[in-house]
Amino acid sequence: MKLAGWIQTYTGKKFWPLDPRPEDVDIEDIAHALAMQCRFGGHCLRFYSNAEHSVLVSRFCGDDALAGLLHDGSEAYLLDMLSPIKQFMPDYKAAEKRCQAAVYRAFGLPETMPASVKQADRRALRTERLQIMRDIGEPWVVDSEQPLDAEIVGWAPLHARGLFLSRFAELTQGQS
Repeated sequence: MKLAGWIQTYTGKKFWPLDPRPEDVDIEDIAHALAMQCRFGGHCLRFYSNAEHSVLVSRFCGDDALAGLLHDGSEAYLLDMLSPIKQFMPDYKAAEKRCQAAVYRAFGLPETMPASVKQADRRALRTERLQIMRDIGEPWVVDSEQPLDAEIVGWAPLHARGLFLSRFAELTQGQS
């Protein structure tokens, strides 16, 4: 028995966000949804998708590149909640953890995020702060992190979707 309601995904599948199952996860749905979502709730200087962020992270976590690409996969189904709000939403955080575990399991990855991905994600956040956020003179928790040697482009959604899927194909080539 699946809990609560389901959502219809981009590919037309049913997905139960509060009772996620690896067999319901689809890379096309993840790529499309993340490409359509703007980081920082849209409060950046230009459009910058969660898909572009994920591709960026995947390039800086070595052997854990696939986990890096999929590290925000739960946001395709639950949306990207801003951190200052999320910290006061334990039920959301639990749902996000379950959903992310299902995404990782769907692609044969361990359920927990590798340390290399967490580090690349923090460095990406520092890079984003410097390149696409207005400097208001207030510190961020990642200000001590070394920025990535990368340029944030701000890919259009369909382009971001295509590059996310290309990166996925590159990382899974030869896997069965």
